[in-house]
Amino acid sequence: MRPRIAIIGAGAVGGYAGAHMAAAGEDVTFIDPWPEHVEAMRAHGLTVTHLRDAEPFTTKVRALHITDAQQLAKEAPIDIAFIAMKSYDTPWATALIAQYLAPAAFAVSLQNCMNEETIAAQLGWGRTLGVIASSITVELMMPGQIKRNSGKGGAAHTVYRVGEPHGRITDRAQEVARLCALSDSATTTSNLWGERWSKLVTNVMGNGMSACTGLISGDIIGDDQLRAFTARLGSEAIRVGQALGYVLEEILHIDPEVIARAGEGDPEASAEYATRRLKEANARGGAHRPSMGQDMVKGRRTEIEYLNGLVVEKAAPLGIATPANAALTRIVQQVERGELPPSPDHIKALRLN
Repeated sequence: MRPRIAIIGAGAVGGYAGAHMAAAGEDVTFIDPWPEHVEAMRAHGLTVTHLRDAEPFTTKVRALHITDAQQLAKEAPIDIAFIAMKSYDTPWATALIAQYLAPAAFAVSLQNCMNEETIAAQLGWGRTLGVIASSITVELMMPGQIKRNSGKGGAAHTVYRVGEPHGRITDRAQEVARLCALSDSATTTSNLWGERWSKLVTNVMGNGMSACTGLISGDIIGDDQLRAFTARLGSEAIRVGQALGYVLEEILHIDPEVIARAGEGDPEASAEYATRRLKEANARGGAHRPSMGQDMVKGRRTEIEYLNGLVVEKAAPLGIATPANAALTRIVQQVERGELPPSPDHIKALRLN
């Protein structure tokens, strides 16, 4: 029998992965807090489009508003719960679905940031897995409409990396990888924490920059001063991750040591970093706005304290200086509160490079 799947958070990533599962005939229930989105899914299904290389499709889905989730008490329990909410919503999202889980069920963090510990605090480590969605570039455009601002990664880039906290490859991790592979390439990993921190570094370098400057990724990368600052952000985060004992994977298809040395001012590494980032921006067309930039445009709360703020928090007891990440965290919070307008001048005025 196919597992009963719940996806808590039918936003960009949860909606994208879940739509493909539903289209493939999996038993999927979406639970989401945005009424208009839920109603659009109920009335018209969930539509997924891509920038290139994939045909658009619309699939019928079952969608519940969070106030309707109590209906699950009358049904067979959930076997796999994908938590796909923002990090700050993880505690209540986990608590919401916990009461409807089967005895052997488990939850999967399909999120940015490091949320497995939050989920495990309620369900236990034995019922917690993680999935990293790498370079997925998806956006919830409007209710019921999800767009991927690229083509699929496929064999050229493995998008989903599924891991157990203990690092062993298990049958349930392989089942989650099978489900994720319905939307793009997926694999299991024995290095969940290294993968997770590596993805966090990617977000540390791009998300807050878009949120506080108002710029899309291509414009940030194309500006010499802003691009150099992204390396500084990444360098600090990489050094913290290394000190924490994580085995880091490639970040933005670049060796993490190259990014770290570029951020520290090494000329050779800086030149390689610039060449690689500019090539990437040109290949993508530079039109993508990272998720935190999307949140800022929509007037939503950002995850800055769970990304750059987390780097600062973890660095403090290690004695590692993180002035760039601390500054960016502060600026994004000021822009979020409306105390500053989005502008690249906030970064250029820091003169930290």
